[in-house]
Amino acid sequence: MSSKAESEQPIGVFDSGVGGLTVLKAIRERLPAEHLVYLGDTARLPYGTKSPASVLRYALQATAHLRSRGVKLLVVACNTASAVALDELQNALAPLPVIGVVEPGARAATEARPAARHLVLATEATVRLGAYGKAIQRLDPKATVRELACELMVAQAEEGWTQGDTAIAIVREYLRPMIAGANAYHPESLILGCTHFPILGGAIRSVVSPHVSITDSAGTTAAVVATELADRALERVANTAGTLRLLATDGANRFARVGGTFLGEQLAAGDIELVDL
Repeated sequence: MSSKAESEQPIGVFDSGVGGLTVLKAIRERLPAEHLVYLGDTARLPYGTKSPASVLRYALQATAHLRSRGVKLLVVACNTASAVALDELQNALAPLPVIGVVEPGARAATEARPAARHLVLATEATVRLGAYGKAIQRLDPKATVRELACELMVAQAEEGWTQGDTAIAIVREYLRPMIAGANAYHPESLILGCTHFPILGGAIRSVVSPHVSITDSAGTTAAVVATELADRALERVANTAGTLRLLATDGANRFARVGGTFLGEQLAAGDIELVDL
């Protein structure tokens, strides 16, 4: 395949549900000419309750489907799958470039605040795996890391409670032990270690000190995608906007209703193609 033909191929983005649409949105904003195809494995979410063997099997099946659609680069926009399966996916799909969300977020945070106190907001599964903590310690041994499970914030994001008193109250309840009191951790850096959390960025910022840096793994992943495409001369150079295809394994109506909040535009069930893995 010629380089020009390859550059016209889409970027594939995979998640267990709709949260990865924040990553898709960031990629779309950064690279508006690129064709994109997104797959949410909604029939089997959440991945966080599954065994590592099951997560790996599901991720291999989902990414194989995207590869069959001729993607030129694949983004694992799922923190659990990134933590459990990224190395295996990269090996299985080589030479196709595969990018996860954990490493870009950890790298951006450590570069913004060297030797800092980092606090990762994530799901129970991501906290249990400790992927961000391991990545940060590897990149910056002088840093300290704590990871905080904020499970209700996932439901909050999916319900669309992203602004106002209710949104702020939920975020404040989670963060209070970390930011208030003499024995609090007092983080200098906050990492949004769940793809649901970027849409809660305003509420989170209103609760923490303006001196605390906030790293959005969606934006940082998009930057890595842009760099990888440039390094491989795979960017689509065109004056027209790229196309978007949305795939799910179940629940087109719910995908459209909830996914529209994450993508920042109204979706209809007819916009979602159901696939069987």
